[in-house]
Amino acid sequence: MFVSKNTNIGKEDKIMIDIKFLRENPEVVKENIRKKFQDEKLPLVDEVITLDAERRATQQQVDDLKANRNKISKQIGQLMAQGKKDEAEAVKAEVANEGAKIEELDAKQKELEEKILKDMMIIPNIIDPSVPIGKNDTENVEVTKYGDPVVPDFEIPYHTEIMERFNGIDLDAARKVAGNGFYYLQGDIARLHSAVISYARDFMINRGFTYCVPPFMIRANVVTGVMSFAEMDAMMYKIEGEDLYLIGTSEHSMIGKFIDTIIPEEELPKTLTSYSPCFRKEKGAHGIEERGVYRIHQFEKQEMIVVCKPEESPMWFDRLWQNTVDLFRSMDIPVRTLECCSGDLADLKVKSFDVEAWSPRQKKYFEVGSCSNLGDAQARRLKIRVNGADGNKYFAHTLNNTVVAPPRMLIAFLENNLQADGSVRIPEVLRPYMGGMTEIR
Repeated sequence: MFVSKNTNIGKEDKIMIDIKFLRENPEVVKENIRKKFQDEKLPLVDEVITLDAERRATQQQVDDLKANRNKISKQIGQLMAQGKKDEAEAVKAEVANEGAKIEELDAKQKELEEKILKDMMIIPNIIDPSVPIGKNDTENVEVTKYGDPVVPDFEIPYHTEIMERFNGIDLDAARKVAGNGFYYLQGDIARLHSAVISYARDFMINRGFTYCVPPFMIRANVVTGVMSFAEMDAMMYKIEGEDLYLIGTSEHSMIGKFIDTIIPEEELPKTLTSYSPCFRKEKGAHGIEERGVYRIHQFEKQEMIVVCKPEESPMWFDRLWQNTVDLFRSMDIPVRTLECCSGDLADLKVKSFDVEAWSPRQKKYFEVGSCSNLGDAQARRLKIRVNGADGNKYFAHTLNNTVVAPPRMLIAFLENNLQADGSVRIPEVLRPYMGGMTEIR
């Protein structure tokens, strides 16, 4: 996996990749853009290089003018002491003129920096060399299957029908109260929902992660630090009149927890598991399999995040997705891992796996979690730095992964644990969270 320990920390922190890297490796950046099938962004590379050269030349002019101004400023006192008032006034005028030039160049430099930042914010992160090349999610690659997918010899109803048999869901009332994309869970189904969350929390704690309940709203500077503009527009709900957004996942506020911090290297890794509700716009039309509680505006989730040294992020990536696989297998749900191809990766991501659960009704797998390594992209934007043992500071790497996200996970759970008589079996690991129940009838 591509790993960089970047110590170039400066004014360009809010971008996805190091501008020095782009300046020295423009063809690498362009080839990365081509691999992501975003050819419309190719001109941005040359534009940034031109703007950056102009910015640095302007900075040099400013530095030279300031040095000259400081030099001639010292002459004023000497001339006044010698009684050469007229000459001193002439030097004062020259100093004032230099000051005006500096102000003009400072304004130009600020304008150039804003243009560079605008371009650099949308040039995608460098993907890992192992990522398969493909245009969209139809070209994602299956990695491994876990468990035997079974199709029972009785009919599996749609998940909302299973829930309704237990008086466990009320979509009509939710539609009246909040509109489409919301739900009321109730009775044993609601209890099952909470049991899964509680079990997932304890599962991650037992794997050494620190449990956390984060803020459910974050400021705009955190939003732009953790995700791309395209994701932000498609997902986030803005609180009108305030600098606050509802989180789409607790990863947002959990990574934001470390904004503008310098972490001693010996304190890494930071391994946290967090609970939160999540709020998403979910723009666009959805197919029949995405009605019910598959794609909704509000849900709850247990998440895991890691902040670590760059050389350790490949290892943590493999550990994170394996945690989700192990959790689902402990509930007797067959799953598979799917590697996201280049065109399906969000711009900040270096590498990503989806975990998909088996649906006996559909006779196929569907997504229940996503694991991502973002390299130093989020850390660069949020200024999450590490103080190395040698005293040098560098950007951390950040990773995130879904532990479990009911109610979507409930779809897989109900379908895979439904029995011929209509009851739902409760796997042994969940029984302590369900008051000892072995099945829902």
